[in-house]
Amino acid sequence: MRRIINYAPRVGVRVILAALPFVAVLAIYLIASNARLAIEPNDKLMPAFATFWATLTRLATTIDKATNQYLFWWDTWLSLQRLFLGLGISALAGLVLGILVGFIPYLRATFEPFFAAFSLIPPLAVLPILFILFGLGEVSKIVLIVFGIAPFIIRDVMLRVASIPAEQIIKAQTLGANTWQMISGVVLPQVMPRLIDSVRLSLGAAWLFVIAAEAITAEGGLGYRIFLVRRYLAMDVILPYVAWITLLAFLMDWGLRRLAAAAYPWDRIKAA
Repeated sequence: MRRIINYAPRVGVRVILAALPFVAVLAIYLIASNARLAIEPNDKLMPAFATFWATLTRLATTIDKATNQYLFWWDTWLSLQRLFLGLGISALAGLVLGILVGFIPYLRATFEPFFAAFSLIPPLAVLPILFILFGLGEVSKIVLIVFGIAPFIIRDVMLRVASIPAEQIIKAQTLGANTWQMISGVVLPQVMPRLIDSVRLSLGAAWLFVIAAEAITAEGGLGYRIFLVRRYLAMDVILPYVAWITLLAFLMDWGLRRLAAAAYPWDRIKAA
């Protein structure tokens, strides 16, 4: 007797099934919005889709007099700039420190407990300290992202290095490889796919820290705009911005997944 775990949907069916939850959420919102607007045409909590479109068009195509910028694109650029800087620094730190600490026994014995404890510190709890140390400018926002996700990436890379079969290291030493050659020839190719996956898994946290920092102190950014208009119950701005952040995160995740599949196809085959 075939069990349910042995039935797999075809490609076309898989696409339809993946779209169903999104369609259901949109349908529920549309029904609820129409019901509220029928009672109160000026309802702010659940605006119509036409209102979303009009607001986004205005923010994306009209220059703001105060900043002399197209607010939607300006906010997007500022947030992505902070996000990419934080992710880039975190990924580089995770790669270098994760490999060195994970591969060299003395470093692992010294720093593995430290990184384990460091990764458990709630980043938002130290946000006031970061503002005191680095000021209210861009540096404190980047440091918050790095503080929040770099320890996780470092630990994940360390675990991947530790999982490399000892036979491979022994064979490399038998062939006369030194430490650097073993790192570059044996460890690095196996760590890079894991690093990309770690960055993918950190995207949600990275966006959280960007928005949190922008909400407290910033002159622009997606999180800054959301918290600026919340006092006016401007859901026609907040909900599209949230949807835009989600779309950006999804596209980044998709891009990293495609990069890993193209650059390291053997890792995907091995995982399958």
